[in-house]
Amino acid sequence: MSVSTLPALQIGNLNIKIPVIQGGMGIGLSTYNLAGAVAALGGMGVLSSAALDRIVTERHGRKFNHRDAAAQDVIDAKKLANGGIIGMNIMVALINTYEDSVLGSMDGGVDAIISGAGLPMALPEIVKLHPRASEVALIPIVSSGRATEVIFKRWSRSGRLPDALVVEGPLAGGHIAWREPEQALGPANELSNLIKEVLEVCKNWNHSIPVIAAGGIYTHEDIVKFLDLGCGGVQMGTRFLATHESGANAEYKKLLVDCQEKDIELANKPGSPCGMLFRVLKQSPFYVEALSFARAPKCNKGYLLNKGNCSAKLENDKAFCICNGLLSSINLEANEKNLYTVGQTASRIDKILSVKELMEELITPDFQNLNIMTNEIFPEVSAL
Repeated sequence: MSVSTLPALQIGNLNIKIPVIQGGMGIGLSTYNLAGAVAALGGMGVLSSAALDRIVTERHGRKFNHRDAAAQDVIDAKKLANGGIIGMNIMVALINTYEDSVLGSMDGGVDAIISGAGLPMALPEIVKLHPRASEVALIPIVSSGRATEVIFKRWSRSGRLPDALVVEGPLAGGHIAWREPEQALGPANELSNLIKEVLEVCKNWNHSIPVIAAGGIYTHEDIVKFLDLGCGGVQMGTRFLATHESGANAEYKKLLVDCQEKDIELANKPGSPCGMLFRVLKQSPFYVEALSFARAPKCNKGYLLNKGNCSAKLENDKAFCICNGLLSSINLEANEKNLYTVGQTASRIDKILSVKELMEELITPDFQNLNIMTNEIFPEVSAL
């Protein structure tokens, strides 16, 4: 690869050569292959804890519980990472498996835990239970200055503040923090405005930690824009979804290439069982069925809960069963239709790349013109 023109990202003791964190996408989209490839190329590769018991059991051909599955997924990614940095994304809404996922990831040697879809209030106390507590960077996902203030106040009681913050705007894929589309897409919630809010809160706490921009970032120039705003780096999901190494099936990747902006929707009524907006491709067969209320209410997984319950289990007018649809999209639920989640930038995808090709593009200024002019051939990963 070319030498990066971007500065390294320092999170605690972790030195990330390229300031790009690959978003942790569940279920099974952020594979160990994807995370390992990103880490080997100098970014932070991130796994997702969602449904790892099923995913790792299928991969290794023997039964895994949640804690052991999280550990094994980290181990598998680390084998490919060539000494690079591996994180685990753990959703707060996955309440039944949250603690096991945190501790299992630490068992496996994870470098960082990124946690959102709710405020991860309990994370520092859970981490204290593990002998590697001081070795793992803790990175909450927030979407406002107010949420950042709440995190700082609560975590300070545990004697630990975040090692970095991911600030996720309303253009991100999957779950986003807002509950109504009009609120999410209002001018006040543009990512640049949210970044400024969070940076101000950090300043008030005299706490100099990296702020990571997430949601709608697509090009090298986008990365530079947020670095210039004061961010230490960026997190990108959809661009890594559209790689050969991601866990999306062939039909999913074809729709990514073919989709237009009008094909992307914030699912709301019906929407996610956890009550947050959930960005999807409208053509997803599972979502089409959900909109017509054709699928009978059913939840037989119990991963994604709101106050301990899954509303999709008993009724289908307010929510649909995300877990089964996402498992189907990675070929692990044969009797369900596929559900495809994307970020708003999916309409810009025009081809599926390798991780190496994508990373080359992200670190190179004006890459598209350079590539057209020189027909550049990508060197080997070892050239990093």
